[in-house]
Amino acid sequence: MNVIVVGAGIAGLSTAWSLVKAGHQVSIVEQGPIPNPLAASGDHHRIIRRAYGAAAGYGRLITEAYEAWDEMWADLGENHLDPRGFLCISREPGDEAEEYREGMEAGNYPFDLFEPDAAVERWPFLEAGSFRYAYFSPDGGALHCRKIAFGLAEWLRANGANVYENSKVTEVDAEAGRVVLEGGETMQADRIVVTSGAWVLKLFPELGGELKTYRTALAYVEPPADMKAAWAAAPVILDVGGAVDGYAIPPSGGAGMKFGSGLHRVPTSDADWNRQPVAGEGEAIRNLFSPPIARIEEYGVTEVVTCAYTFTADEKFLAHEKAKCLVVSACSGHGYKFGAAVGRRVAASIGNGDVASLKAWLRAETA
Repeated sequence: MNVIVVGAGIAGLSTAWSLVKAGHQVSIVEQGPIPNPLAASGDHHRIIRRAYGAAAGYGRLITEAYEAWDEMWADLGENHLDPRGFLCISREPGDEAEEYREGMEAGNYPFDLFEPDAAVERWPFLEAGSFRYAYFSPDGGALHCRKIAFGLAEWLRANGANVYENSKVTEVDAEAGRVVLEGGETMQADRIVVTSGAWVLKLFPELGGELKTYRTALAYVEPPADMKAAWAAAPVILDVGGAVDGYAIPPSGGAGMKFGSGLHRVPTSDADWNRQPVAGEGEAIRNLFSPPIARIEEYGVTEVVTCAYTFTADEKFLAHEKAKCLVVSACSGHGYKFGAAVGRRVAASIGNGDVASLKAWLRAETA
């Protein structure tokens, strides 16, 4: 089967990888370079973790995610996962960190609980007296996104796929199985898979009732000199508690340390809107992390990276079939960790035509 994949983020690259392995003829088309720094999966690193709170189905799917990543590492000849575990800090009863803990307990997943003094002793960048408890799980870490994208693009080229960078798709004719490029050129296929992330609404505006686009930003920071060793050995921080919806990834895979917060996002109708950081944006993000991070003003902001994401109302994946086209979207900010598994599942549905099972899996309704 001749398949075109539109969008070379992690879902698109992984789908192309799985389709090639299944014997299909594959072309993948990306509007920018691979990796594309403007894409949601184009940053240096993303978190993988077992914790999912009430969304327990996604916690179970992490097992399959790890299996898929291991298959990919074998093909790439290199492992791009830093398995340093993850840390959550609860500051208020019922905050997201506590919800994650309850999900870990319900799934019988291992973690170690720390009283505040013990947590500060082990992770001295935490501020004493600013949180209720912390807990650590070894079942998580950081995925190195750009290294994965480079490796997959090279693998696809070496294994017969057509990889088109800087080739923007402006129209998808689902009935005819045709895509139109910005320069007017057309490409024809038996099936089209659209994994264009936050740009999907430009191709399928009718999905605007199900998908909402948000612009957010991440702050890369330089920790104080006397805290660098502690951060270098630290787990990823999945949640800093309270209402911040904040996470931190220590230096990993040659990339610097970053802070990100769900509070720092604004709705937009355009994935390309306001992609340049504004003055003081990095410091505003950084300051959300005090508490529980001590001496936050000593963390120098080195870079601010903007991102655009699509979200569904329930923050689950979405699959939409239209004639010869299958749209897979709405990672909702947490999709990267499932990237290799999503690719395998999407490729399987293209081969067997069972989109209903794919939709159920993407919504974590089956495991």
